[in-house]
Parts: sequence; structure tokens; C-alpha cells
Amino acid sequence: MVLWGSNARDTHPIFFHHVLKAVNSGARMFAVDPRRTSSAKWADRWLGIDVGTDIPLANAVAREIIHAGLANRAFIERATSGYAEFAEAVEPWTLEVAEQVTGVPAELIRELAHAYATAERAQLCWTLGITEHHNATDNVRALINLSLLTGHVGRYGSGLNPLRGQNNVQGGGDMGAIPNRMPGFQDILDADVRAKFEAVYGREIQPRHGKHLTQMLEAMDEGELTCAYIIGENPVQSEADAAHTVKRLSELDHLVVQDIFRTATAELADVVLPATAAWSESEGTVTNSERRVQRVRKALEPPEGARDDIEIICEIARRMGHESWTYASSEEIWDEVRSLAPIFAGMSYKRLEDLHGIQWPCFSEDTLEPPYLHGRLWAEDPADRGAPAPFAALEHRPPVDLLDDDYPLRLTTGRRLDSYNTGVQSGGFSSPLRKGEAVDLSPEDVARLGLNPGERVAVISRRGRVVAPVRVDQALRPGLAFMTMHFPDEVDTNQLTIEATDPISGTAEYKATAIRIERLNGEDAVATEAERPINTEAR
Repeated sequence: MVLWGSNARDTHPIFFHHVLKAVNSGARMFAVDPRRTSSAKWADRWLGIDVGTDIPLANAVAREIIHAGLANRAFIERATSGYAEFAEAVEPWTLEVAEQVTGVPAELIRELAHAYATAERAQLCWTLGITEHHNATDNVRALINLSLLTGHVGRYGSGLNPLRGQNNVQGGGDMGAIPNRMPGFQDILDADVRAKFEAVYGREIQPRHGKHLTQMLEAMDEGELTCAYIIGENPVQSEADAAHTVKRLSELDHLVVQDIFRTATAELADVVLPATAAWSESEGTVTNSERRVQRVRKALEPPEGARDDIEIICEIARRMGHESWTYASSEEIWDEVRSLAPIFAGMSYKRLEDLHGIQWPCFSEDTLEPPYLHGRLWAEDPADRGAPAPFAALEHRPPVDLLDDDYPLRLTTGRRLDSYNTGVQSGGFSSPLRKGEAVDLSPEDVARLGLNPGERVAVISRRGRVVAPVRVDQALRPGLAFMTMHFPDEVDTNQLTIEATDPISGTAEYKATAIRIERLNGEDAVATEAERPINTEAR
């Protein structure tokens, strides 16, 4: 198992429980991460990569596999395309060159390459450490290259595993909450797909891609987008360069926020629509990281005045003149989805309950598909394999926010075990595990800067400034700092982060901000009792 840019013990603890079962049963685990995280401490090997050098490392692993004669040539020839161009692209990335660029010793790169290529079954797992970069899509494609090179895809126990970070984020994509797809990941540019939905909706669907969040924010800058309806999202505190996001939303002609709490984004809204908490106060379905669709059952009555998301949306539609937007139950809505999206066709409520959830695709109520994707690549008949899986020749592009004498430290952000995202759901109360946010620094940097643990300092980037207490973290190497966005009301970390985004996914480069640390004077430097971070190493 390779955890690449994933501290799964803290961010996906249920999944990591199964990882540990595998490790305790003899599986080998490699952790690729700039920090020696709590997950890395369980690994056979930790590859302490420099932030933003994932493609050079992946290319070097690939080159070593090729030169060692460990590439799965039979799989490459039958199921892939673009191999020659890919092999040429990775050729310059010798182990020695990769060590200089990534900071990972050549011997560790070689060991990872041989272990991954020769394993009977191998999984590559990643999360935001790969995707929160200006070249996020290329980072993911670099990992896909490794799976195609070795044939570790489409078979039991082997594959590519992007771990989802939030409840039902997979289900949001499933239902078409992405700008270029209809429910069931059907291409909105496909005329037959649009015709099918238009027949049910009774309205024409425009054959064009919508905008993802970053493009929407850019459209606000241009005056092209003047009204926003935000459901279950807190961009004021979750988006990079937070001050810029606040400015954009504040200047809108009209802002509507629909949420279960009064978030910082809701504070800017012209209208706030209180919604129910989907996991306990509503009926429906949820899709987890392994594409398993499961039933959600209402357990609690919502607070007075709160209404189900679907009820709110349908009521708005009716007031806009669409009287047909009515429904008797969540099952009726789900059956409409099943009728329009073939990958869910075989998932009736009854079947979901009887089988305790079903993985998509499920095309018929009489069958179940194999539990892993891309098995078609192993089909004997070329007609059954479909289009070949493409290799990608990828170039290294370093982080956008460059280090220099004024900003010599690299800040990377992430999550911690005991808190959650912008703290809307996990904040607002005292915890025996954590007392607010801190800036984590290596012991060497704390000593070099003459700081004391718990001392309040100014953390400054090219975009903003925050004040936070210092915590010594043995997991960090010199030159690397770590913070989260869990406590934005106390320390708004995203005042610091850069808005450089991946052009395909729209994800900002939260993982690579250039900062400096400045000492404060007198009382300003003394942390209050509530601010003093506890030592989580003991935990």
C-alpha cells in the first residue's frame, strides 16, 4: 500500500483502521509525505518529499521500474496507449536527479519502485496532498501512470484509491454537482443525454459546460456573475486568499446561503435559508469512497424553521412558476435519478436496504457488477476492453509561491484528527484534545528563530497576516510549517494561502505557501490559556 499525500490516520480514520489490519497481516506500506505524519509512523518506509515535487518522484519511480525490467509489458500492449512518449518523458529522471529535486534518497525511491512493481496486489491511495496544487490533475495522472505501468488496476486488491474527504462528496458528483456532467457522470455535450433529461424536465438544457467554483469567483471579479446561491459550503473561510473571497461575495448584488449553521459566509448573505442536517434529519442516500450507495434514514426532527434541502429548492422552483416541482418522498426523487442515470438503474430503495448498500455501476435489478472499476482493461476480447487507458507524459512545474529571503518557509496546510474543515460542525465548544490553532514548526526552526513553544508569532505571506502560537512538531523537517483551517475565527489560515489554481480541476494550491515568521512584543506574544496548543505527540 502506498499512501501518497495522505495522512489517513487523522483524515480517514475508519479507512486507516483497515489499512492497519492489512499491515498487521503482513502488507508493506510506504508513506509519501512532506511530514512524518501519524500515518507515516506505521509505514515500512517514509519518503519525506519536498512540497510540490510529486511528479519528479513519480517519474523517477516509473523510470526505475522500466530500467529494472519490471514493467508489465503484456498489460501495457493490450490495454494502454502513449507508452513510448511516456517512457521518453521519464528518461531524464534518474534516481540521482530525483533525489536532488525531491529530497527523497535515491535508495528509497528504488525500494518503492521495486516493491510496488513486484507486489502481487498493490494500491495507490491519495488525498489533498496530491490534489491541492496548481498542477493537481497532472499529479493524479502521474500516479495513474504508475498503475498502468505495472498493471495494478482493475483487479481485486489492486487499484487507484482517491480517498474522499467529506461525507457524500462522491454522491455530490454522482448527482451532477459538477459543471460538465449530468447525474451519473453523463456528458452534458452529448445530444442524446440532454434529450433524455429534457423529456423529463420539460426544459431545454444548454449544450455547454458550467463554471466550477474558482471560475465563478473569477466571474465575480469581472462583473459577469452578480448573484450567488450557496448550499452547504463556507467559501469565506475555505477558499484560498480569504480576503479576496470576502470582497467578491460582499460586492454581489444578491447572495443566498442555505446551510445547517450560520456560517461566516451566511453572515454576508442577503437571505439565509436554514436547512436540515442531511445525515440525521432527512431521508435519502449517501455514496462513500468505494462508490457504495447507502440509505440514509431520518432519525431526528429538525429545529423549528429548518426545512429539507429538496423542499427548499422545490419551493423556490414553484415560486418561479414551475408548479410540477413536487415530490411525495425521497424515494420518488431517487427513482427519477435511476430512470435517467444507467449506473444507478438497479438500485431500488428495497434493494439498497436488502444488500446494505450497492456499488455503482449497477445497471439492472437482476445483477451486480464487479466491485472494482476498470476491470474491462483485462478483458480478452479487444471489443470488451473499450478505449485504451492513456499514459501521460508530464513535466515538473514547481510551486507558484516561490521561496526567497523575505518568505523563506514553506507552509503546507491540512486536517487534524479531532477537527473538521472550517470548524462549522466541529468548532464552537471546548475539547480535551485541542485548544485552538497553532503554527507547527520543526525543532530546528524554532531554535533558529529563537522562539519558545506557545509563544504567539505573526505568520506572514504575500497576501495576508495571522497571529498564532508556536508548537514544536517533530514530524516537520527544517523549512516546513504546518497549519489547518479548522479554527478560522481564531486563526484564519486562508488569509495566507495562494489562489493559484489547477486549470482543469480549479483546486487552489493550499499545500505550498511561502511565509515568514515574525516575533511579537510584550503582551502580544503571550498566548492565552485557550490558545495554548496541547502536545498531540503523547496522544
